[in-house]
Amino acid sequence: MSRETIVAGNWKLNKTVGETRQLIRELRNRLAGIDSAATVIVCPPTVALETAVDAARDTGIAVGAQNVYWETSGAFTGEVSPAMLEAVGVEYVLIGHSERRTIFGETDEDVNRKLHAVLRSDLTPVICLGESLGQREAGETEAVVRSQLGAGLEGVAPDHAGRLIIAYEPIWAIGTGKTATPEMVNDVHRLIRRTIADMFGGLAADGMSLLYGGSVKPENARSLMAEGDIDGVLVGGASLKNESFAEIVRAAP
Repeated sequence: MSRETIVAGNWKLNKTVGETRQLIRELRNRLAGIDSAATVIVCPPTVALETAVDAARDTGIAVGAQNVYWETSGAFTGEVSPAMLEAVGVEYVLIGHSERRTIFGETDEDVNRKLHAVLRSDLTPVICLGESLGQREAGETEAVVRSQLGAGLEGVAPDHAGRLIIAYEPIWAIGTGKTATPEMVNDVHRLIRRTIADMFGGLAADGMSLLYGGSVKPENARSLMAEGDIDGVLVGGASLKNESFAEIVRAAP
């Protein structure tokens, strides 16, 4: 089954509104010369989302948010609801990024609540998961990944599974310069696909795009996406440099 190839850039806490507009304009020009069927997504900071949507209009670049809350409205200072993201034209949203989990204490249960809120909207969720270095060295990768999938996706109806995108991002490879080998990543992606098949059936598993995130750069993007179960990448630092990000898009099959 043919799956959607995705190249997503997570800008994290970088770029002002003005810098966002300029970065997307430059990216649009670089992508114009690249023949790629990949879906390209940029995820700027919340305050720049509306600017990003405007700058990306009619370019083929989609905009995603880095976070979301599970309530529609109320006394939740600093939070942003799915409806608010939709209103400014956002199409995708990251849920459960490792930095949200490790720095801000988000749990699998928080991920699950956010996921259900997003599934009540028209946004496409990108659910992030992955093990720590200690867990990998202890041989716990499979148990951790299965546990995060089971808890994070609990209660999701089978007919909603087709809307999910999963991003495997081993914590030990994020922002460290360390990269899991393509074979290591593909092994975990096969595990994820088997687990999704157990939860939602083979068709859902075969059709789901699985991304890798963790020190992705032009030098390793092609070999990563050449693996059969790696359908794209979630790029961190390299997405802030248009030349690098465009080269990663060029590497997409």
